[in-house]
Amino acid sequence: MAAPRTDAPKAEETAESTAAATPPAATSKLAQWLPLLCSIALMPVLAYAVTTFILLPKLQKGLGITPVAATTKEAEGESKEPGTNHSTTASGDSENVPMTKLLVNVSGTMGSRYLLTSLTLVGKGGLKEEVAKHDAQLRDVACGLLSTKTITDIEKPGARNLIRSELISGFNHILGNGSIQEIFLTEFAIQ
Repeated sequence: MAAPRTDAPKAEETAESTAAATPPAATSKLAQWLPLLCSIALMPVLAYAVTTFILLPKLQKGLGITPVAATTKEAEGESKEPGTNHSTTASGDSENVPMTKLLVNVSGTMGSRYLLTSLTLVGKGGLKEEVAKHDAQLRDVACGLLSTKTITDIEKPGARNLIRSELISGFNHILGNGSIQEIFLTEFAIQ
């Protein structure tokens, strides 16, 4: 018969070596939760960065929208008080002239909804006098154009740019080509 083997490890030795190889329970629990905690902390920061620096610029470029910061810098020459009817001179020989409180019924709503808007006209020097001289005609053109717009037309992407270009065309027809270079929609509210 075969003799019993004496070189097999004892049960006590294997238990001690296993206990020495495993780290304490607190360290292993922290290591298990660390990836989750990092994800929870970093995901909002990553989402904000991607939205601000990648998605929004691509959307603005695709829709032809001027970023808010650029529009604000261009409009710095505007009056600081809303509703005032005086003009300020921007850089060079361009002049800003406010046209406030245009109120029109929105087309297709049977008079139940209206659009309230205010504009700032930007053009060559002497614009203030020309706008004052033709104020009634300019308001009539603006109200006529705006009253043809439906809620759907106003809410489409790029609608404000389309309205802006139509107003520039109509105003330049009255004041002479090139008189109005830009229009800022300073108020645009649908009720």
